Amino acid sequence: MANQKRPKVKLARALGVPLTPKSVKYFEARPYPPGQHGRGRKQNSDYKVRLTEKQRLRAQYDLSEKQLSRAFDRARKVEGKTGEALINLLETRLDSLVLRSGIARTIYQARQMVVHGHIEVNGEKVNRPSFQVKPGYVVLVRERSKEKDLFTVAREGGNAGEGQTAKYLEVNLKALAFRLDRMPQRREVPVVCDEQLVVEYYSR
Repeated sequence: MANQKRPKVKLARALGVPLTPKSVKYFEARPYPPGQHGRGRKQNSDYKVRLTEKQRLRAQYDLSEKQLSRAFDRARKVEGKTGEALINLLETRLDSLVLRSGIARTIYQARQMVVHGHIEVNGEKVNRPSFQVKPGYVVLVRERSKEKDLFTVAREGGNAGEGQTAKYLEVNLKALAFRLDRMPQRREVPVVCDEQLVVEYYSR
């Protein structure tokens, strides 16, 4: 089930970042928040700036507040920069990598593929979108699911136009499979977010 109840286009405009291919054209045509006061000038407090950045991150990975808060708690225990550790944890979720590989068109579709049991990792079915993929893990669409229409589209490169394949993945779309070669670097992750503001929000 999606964690964002608000219509995707309105949410994208409110957060200032397109969340789906469909929302891109609406966002470009109206790059301001929805509603009659959307064009108005608003004063943003430090708290609101940090809150908005946290909501942006949540929306791009389609996470609940509890899921993001738990991920932050884990990231805080990792040596190094907490913000980068947080992005790494979110980016190596199974649903995130299914999206980055080009097998899914949106994070919402990627989550549905996982939950419905179409994906396996290292030969075992995994239906938890939050499953953490580690370097060397091989992910593929299960044999019984490969002929479904959405996977036929992916196999033919139908989702390739939504973004470049992540450099930390080795992808074989014809086989509907990929491998995580290494942990991603922050500059390679196509997420619009100042993660330091997210760290400041949770550290307040």
